[in-house]
Amino acid sequence: MEMKKFINDFAQLFDDVDNGVFTPETCFHELEEYSSLTALGIIAMIDEEYGVQLRGDDIRGAQTIGALYDLVQSRR
Repeated sequence: MEMKKFINDFAQLFDDVDNGVFTPETCFHELEEYSSLTALGIIAMIDEEYGVQLRGDDIRGAQTIGALYDLVQSRR
């Protein structure tokens, strides 16, 4: 799994945010469009695309896209 693909998949969940905003250092919890529904979308995307099951606590514990990527990598 490549970080670039992960960020692209992640960015597709946010309709109103410019893709240039998304980097490994992006604190996704702080994005205006982020909500509990977005968190569910992230969980579903990671399960579908990467075969890794996460919980809400996992999403809350990851502060950045890079941290979430590292978590997914560690569970593959």
